[in-house]
Amino acid sequence: MNPTISQWLERSRSELDDVYKGAKAGAIPRGDTQGTAIVAGSSMARGLATVARLLAWKGKVFDMFAEEGEKGVLVNKVGPFGMKLIVAKVYRDASWMDNRETIVIDYARTSLMARKIRDEIREVEPGVWLGKVWWGKTRILDFALSQKD
Repeated sequence: MNPTISQWLERSRSELDDVYKGAKAGAIPRGDTQGTAIVAGSSMARGLATVARLLAWKGKVFDMFAEEGEKGVLVNKVGPFGMKLIVAKVYRDASWMDNRETIVIDYARTSLMARKIRDEIREVEPGVWLGKVWWGKTRILDFALSQKD
C-alpha cells in the first residue's frame, strides 16, 4: 500500500478533510487504479480497508476520456474478483465540500443502483487521490485511489 494512503487510515475525518481541502484537483486518473476504502477515525480502519478490498471494492478503471472539458467514463472494480461494474461519468466541477475545483465521479445518469452517489477526488501527490463519497448531499465515506503501474 502506498505510504501516504497507509497514513490516512490513522487519521480522523476532519484531518482527511483538511488534506482534501489543501489539495488541488490535479490530474484525472488514467487507466487502472487501486482503491482503499477509509472509515476515518475508526480504530478498525485498517482492517475494514482490507476486508473491503478483498470482498467489496478494489478500485476504478478510468477510460474513454474525451477532450479537456468533456465528460469521461469510469467503471468500478467490485466483488472478490474485481468485476468491472457500476459506470460513472467523470468531469471537473465545484466541490460540495469547499466549492473549489474537484474531479467529480457522477453515477446519477449511468447507474440505477448508485444513482444517488457522487464521489469527489483530488490528487494529493502524483498518482494518489483522496476521495469523498456523497449519498445525496450526505457525506458517507472517504477513499483513496493510487495509480497502478
